[in-house]
Amino acid sequence: MYAQVMEGLRIREDGTYLDGTFGRGGHARGVLQQLNAGGRLLLMDKDPEAILVAEREFSADPRVSIHRGSFTDLAHWALAQQGLDGVLFDLGVSSPQLDVAERGFSFGKDGPLDMRMDPDSGESAAQWLAQADDREIADVLWTYGEEKQSRRIARAIVARRDDAPLTRTAQLAELIASVVPRGAQKIHPATRSFQAIRIFINRELEDLEHGLDAALAALKPGGRLAVISFHSLEDRIVKRFILQHAKAPPANRRMPVEIAFTPTLAMIGGSRKATEAELAVNPRARSAVLRVAEKLAGAA
Repeated sequence: MYAQVMEGLRIREDGTYLDGTFGRGGHARGVLQQLNAGGRLLLMDKDPEAILVAEREFSADPRVSIHRGSFTDLAHWALAQQGLDGVLFDLGVSSPQLDVAERGFSFGKDGPLDMRMDPDSGESAAQWLAQADDREIADVLWTYGEEKQSRRIARAIVARRDDAPLTRTAQLAELIASVVPRGAQKIHPATRSFQAIRIFINRELEDLEHGLDAALAALKPGGRLAVISFHSLEDRIVKRFILQHAKAPPANRRMPVEIAFTPTLAMIGGSRKATEAELAVNPRARSAVLRVAEKLAGAA
């Protein structure tokens, strides 16, 4: 959604912008092309491979600063706290992460069952599945993947690991496929479970909530927030956040005194989807949803 993001951010040539999910730099390059010598671009990613790409391509540019970490860290990055004219979060797993079997994100490519966006932090999917009980696993599959067969899958995982640990993505995908009837569904039976485990392992929804708060605090009045989400759980959080700061809550007759509300964000259009032309060359964008908001003048 390159064109929509560039339009949504409304880039000023002397502005300061933060790409909180650098990935492989597609959006970052677009922002940098529109900045003059006085503009600044701040790049963040918790994936060390993404940071290597950023350093290789942009470290020589005096307009660019690079920080390895989750976009939740922008609340503690001094450069970001000096004020931003735009913030971009492109959520979820990137194509390079999906395409490299060793990262353990894809059920279509056999690799270590890892799923960590930052492989140097936290426990892997294999480590978690080796010790979580069936109730905890089922809760994760249902909460983050809306998997209707969550309990059946969880019981199968616990039963299988009693014989041998689950250490490979193909093992997990095959196990799920063996206990979930495919029926008429077009997607692989392991799709929702892999999504759920990945979101849980990386604390994606919690990080998103903290990151949105940090972005709003760092934006200058008139600055734009652009967020691309890839599933309903993410988009729901983004939509709720924007509405919470843009519109007063519904009146409550039981409250004796009406609470004053001062909006701090304005919605810029509604949700946006990838164009047919983009989908023709990038089918993975079919589930992408972009939302844009602008920080209002006078907002703290």
